[in-house]
Amino acid sequence: MSMKRAKARSTGARGTETTAGDFFGRPIAAAKTWVEETTGKGDGDFTPYTMSTRFSLGTLVSHSKFGKGVVTEVESQKVNVLFEDGPRKLGHGS
Repeated sequence: MSMKRAKARSTGARGTETTAGDFFGRPIAAAKTWVEETTGKGDGDFTPYTMSTRFSLGTLVSHSKFGKGVVTEVESQKVNVLFEDGPRKLGHGS
């Protein structure tokens, strides 16, 4: 008897990977650190965080628990915010 083996599954579509060595690929932007994003910004530049507010990419946010941060990614119901102690995923604009 012969044993049937399952085919190896692919992890993604071919040609979609972007590497630093790919000459014609889209350049990979280096992510800025919290210090780089918030240096030179006054308290008035930060928007107080509330769940009902809609945020856009790059918005400076002031959170009561996590402190000052910057929006790094925007989804339909959530935003990723980079705070001094690390990134957090928060809800926004319902």
